[in-house]
Amino acid sequence: MQQQKAKPIMIQGTMSNAGKSLICTALCRIFAQDGYRVAPFKSQNMALNSFVTTQGLEMGRAQVVQAKACYQTPNVCMNPVLLKPTTQVGSQVIVNGKSIGNMKAVDYFRYKKTLLPQIVSAYEELAKDHDIIVIEGAGSPAELNLKSDDIVNMGIAQLFDAPVVLVGDIDRGGVFAQLYGTIQLLPKEEQDRIKGFVVNKFRGDGALFIDGVKILENLTKKHCVGVAPYVKVDIAEEDSQSERLDQKHPHSLAKIQIRVVRLPYMSNYTDFDALSRYEGVSVEFVSKPCALPGADLVILPGSKSSIADRMWLKESNMEQAILQEYQKKTLIFGICGGLQILGESIQDFCHAENYGSVQGLGLLPLQTTFDHDKVLKQTTALVSGLTGVYRCLNGCTVKGYEMHMGSSDQTSAFIQNENVLATYIHGCFDDGLDVALLKLLCQKKGIDENELFSQTALSYQQYQEEQFNQLADAMRKALDIPFLYEIMGLSKN
Repeated sequence: MQQQKAKPIMIQGTMSNAGKSLICTALCRIFAQDGYRVAPFKSQNMALNSFVTTQGLEMGRAQVVQAKACYQTPNVCMNPVLLKPTTQVGSQVIVNGKSIGNMKAVDYFRYKKTLLPQIVSAYEELAKDHDIIVIEGAGSPAELNLKSDDIVNMGIAQLFDAPVVLVGDIDRGGVFAQLYGTIQLLPKEEQDRIKGFVVNKFRGDGALFIDGVKILENLTKKHCVGVAPYVKVDIAEEDSQSERLDQKHPHSLAKIQIRVVRLPYMSNYTDFDALSRYEGVSVEFVSKPCALPGADLVILPGSKSSIADRMWLKESNMEQAILQEYQKKTLIFGICGGLQILGESIQDFCHAENYGSVQGLGLLPLQTTFDHDKVLKQTTALVSGLTGVYRCLNGCTVKGYEMHMGSSDQTSAFIQNENVLATYIHGCFDDGLDVALLKLLCQKKGIDENELFSQTALSYQQYQEEQFNQLADAMRKALDIPFLYEIMGLSKN
């Protein structure tokens, strides 16, 4: 294909969650700091964390984070194909930001090669206006049963003539087998495309792994680009394997206890990153009813399959636990699918989820009706009309985005019933509502709010910028950045 102006570099991993996304995010910020116009690119993403652009198009949040890292506005060209799992064997397929329907995995495997023209077009659009394209792979390039018709790993590297850096995860163990085994399973032309490797998530002094580096370089005949540390930065990851879903602050140190119900098809758990950044706030994702007592706030998050998740609440006895918290006047908050579940009913006459219709928890006076069309839009709303315990939130301006099947019969962006509050707006805590809500919880609990907010005076946006820069600084020290410029045919500006 015709050579584009932009120089690509591709980061692939030995497995899912090896740290590809974070390495890509770091490189996006580093190259941008060095004066290059940079864009991220992932041809196909599978995740329930997604975002709506200013054009009303849907894309994976990992590339949104990477776009922000390189000072770019998120563009659906950065992630032309997004798969959002709806069942154990199927996904909603989103192409160029729009859903083309649900497919079983076996059907999508046969179909996906037809998406190459859209992938090429998206990449070429980015290449027109950028100097460097940081391409992220998915899973492992050595999944031999998936290599035919590959549109996300070596197939993409070859298509765009991208040098590849392979990332292994030493924290999980077996990094020698990961890196050497992955390379050896590839045909020679693909082995040659790999220019180096990164040993990622090393805890402690990387100098202690010097012998390991020599062994790996001797085995693979590839350059070690670096031994990257286990970086403790608060930057959103893309998939359900994210460690933040299992992390929690010790109860003895947390002044505010927040429990997010971990629905089987939970989407956009990144909605709560603005809350969890405070050291005095414990945000836990829980799936057992016994975890709710003691919470100051219970959140029902977004859901890709609201009806299936509503049924799970009943089967798991989580429904009864939520109703008990309601009776105890615990604050309850719902977002998107959580809003739908908190209502009186969810009607699915169009078979959008193929589960029929169900009763909701009955904690909000609304009905939801699914439609074939998906609502996708950015939203700005002024919080008003709230009463009782939530009245102090009135006057907050909320900026975020909506993406949901069908609609509910509420008349404002936020709907309340006593201690229950809900909205369709994802990202609602990112622009000041987080502070207002945490102050409310402090007041309700009799805690001096200054003890909580003296730790973090930055806005969430400023906080994110700080995290990007910390990540870039750590990776500049750990990685051979001149080598990365060399394999792209560039030099530091």
